[in-house]
Amino acid sequence: MVRLNARSVGLLWGALLALVGANSVHAQTAQEIAQRAFGSTVLLVMEDANGQPLSLGSGFVVRDGEIASNLHVVEGAARGYAKLVGQKTKYDLEGVTAVDPERDLVVLKISARSQALPLGNSDAVQVGEPVYAVGNPQGLEGTFSQGIVSSIREVGTDKLLQITAPISPGSSGGPVLNGKGEVIGVSVATFRGGQNLNFAIPSSYLKTLLSKASPAKPKPLAEAKPVKAARSILADLGGRSTEGGRRGTVDLEIHGTPVRRIRALPTKSTARERKKRLLPCDLLRRSGQSY
Repeated sequence: MVRLNARSVGLLWGALLALVGANSVHAQTAQEIAQRAFGSTVLLVMEDANGQPLSLGSGFVVRDGEIASNLHVVEGAARGYAKLVGQKTKYDLEGVTAVDPERDLVVLKISARSQALPLGNSDAVQVGEPVYAVGNPQGLEGTFSQGIVSSIREVGTDKLLQITAPISPGSSGGPVLNGKGEVIGVSVATFRGGQNLNFAIPSSYLKTLLSKASPAKPKPLAEAKPVKAARSILADLGGRSTEGGRRGTVDLEIHGTPVRRIRALPTKSTARERKKRLLPCDLLRRSGQSY
């Protein structure tokens, strides 16, 4: 039997408290995460050459004067502006500092100065981990939703995070955060009628893109086009959206473009029923209609 004196017991308790503190020092409450995220999340309003609204989306500050979003949010826009959640000031988008068409990511230059959200390690994300999605679904600014990582999908040579945190049209480009308030993904798409099947681009791809950004020499917004990409992560996100889709795939559509090759169990629903289930989470406004 080992006997411990008072000094040894005190040292043991100190070590235990230090260990507990080390594990919890970075953990934050949902309220803390929301408050910090709102100060760095923006509503993106994109316009055509005539100044008419083209789409609404989300984005977030990744470093001073730069915000990240999805490429499909700004695609086809002639100009646009960003507005921090809860604020009235509008900041014109000054250009594109980096773009990754294959993974539907874009980095935009703005004159706003706000605290950047820290980027976490998406490679360390585990299924079952709690996550929080922040965005502007249907134009409702500053919407904060909670969920978990329900799966990590392999899409071609890339990965996608499947999450249960609700996202809707208007959420595209918004941050998905872990329990430490770090960005581990960028909201990108959701299944229509798919019982909360949502997807995010892992932050590891955004980190790589930021290392290639040129904030001193932004390119015109109109050059943010995915047409030259050899492949796109979204183009591999589902099955064919036409009649006669292959067994074992899910038939999806993004912006009217068929998407394919995400592994799924065979389903009895017809291709017609499955068509247009996967929506990019930006809110399109064309001819007075919202999609």
